[in-house]
Amino acid sequence: MKSSVQLVLVDIDGTLYGPEGVPECAWNAARRAKAAGLHLSICTGRPGRGFALHYAKELDPEGLHIFESGAVVVSGLGEVVRASTLPPVAYRRLLGLSRAYGIPFEVYTAAGGFFRESTHPDLLFHENMLGLSAQQKNLGEISDGVVRVQYVWRPSPAWQAVREEIVRMPEIELHEATSPGMPGVVFSSVTAAGVSKRASAEWVAMQLGLSLSHCAMVGDGENDLELIQAVALGIAMGNAPDKVKRAAQRVVGTVEACGLEQALDIILSELVLH
Repeated sequence: MKSSVQLVLVDIDGTLYGPEGVPECAWNAARRAKAAGLHLSICTGRPGRGFALHYAKELDPEGLHIFESGAVVVSGLGEVVRASTLPPVAYRRLLGLSRAYGIPFEVYTAAGGFFRESTHPDLLFHENMLGLSAQQKNLGEISDGVVRVQYVWRPSPAWQAVREEIVRMPEIELHEATSPGMPGVVFSSVTAAGVSKRASAEWVAMQLGLSLSHCAMVGDGENDLELIQAVALGIAMGNAPDKVKRAAQRVVGTVEACGLEQALDIILSELVLH
């Protein structure tokens, strides 16, 4: 009997992308997986533009790819096919918290906008990592179409105060992640309530006539944990926290040790052997 996995969901930071970028072994493995008939989808907190969109097109140009922590689904051609926006009242409150506590803040819109009003060094470095240039403007002038905001922070009492306010807001979801490209920095994204990698993965699978029981997820962060637990085969990268590794069915190497190649080869071996 064949393995039930037909769709593989792949995180970017810490899974596809590591301290030295994307290793060639990952692309080689992706090509083998595609040739074997697997569907591949990016599943990330990053926006579906810049380097992330390039990665999606390289991974599977015919696929559907999940960005903005599940708020946006983009085709391999770069077309937005699904978007969930933040309530305007919630957006204004989140912006107010950033301003009041001085936490660097980014705004992403369904139309592809990327905005900031600060020139904080972490925001500028993040733009380079994304391969995108944000537009600097008064963020209070953005009234609708916001799919996600992101606090880019380093540990501080100010962030803890902001986080306590955020988790009390029922109309939103908080997603937190890190990247090997920016050690010591945490990215806390906020989307509308009900938006998540898992919810969008279910939608993408449904477009292919599948369910999560036909999916594998390869990830490294706590924001991947829910999906790793929900799919048929959850695989944690070697750089994942222990909590994520314990929840996964398989653990592979780090990005630089070709962990994604190992994960895809595990899936392919089960397709061949069962």
